Amino acid sequence: MPRARKGAARRQAKVRWFKKAKGNRGARRTQWRRVKEAVVRAGVYAYKDRRLIKRDYRQLWITRISAACKMRDLNYSRFIAGLKAANIDLNRKMLSEVAIADPAAFDKIVEQAKAGLESLQSAA
Repeated sequence: MPRARKGAARRQAKVRWFKKAKGNRGARRTQWRRVKEAVVRAGVYAYKDRRLIKRDYRQLWITRISAACKMRDLNYSRFIAGLKAANIDLNRKMLSEVAIADPAAFDKIVEQAKAGLESLQSAA
């Protein structure tokens, strides 16, 4: 009889992999080699997509801010430059929320950004 290698530990390790492959179809949840390939590939996609979600949200916030700025006769890049000149440190998520939820407050922020732009132009 051949020598047992790992025994119960091997089975338990495989069970963990098979649980992660649950939900796949066909060989991707029944055959050991295909299960390993499927689980590793799923992990790669999960890692990549966690970063893509952050990118997509930032893009959404910028689009919302840009639309709100255009309604106030200012483009997005000039608005951000004005905020930096006026030393206003609000991130894009908060700016987009303010633009949606409290337009009057966003008007005040835009006015401060325009004042910051004017101070930049007068200094130059």
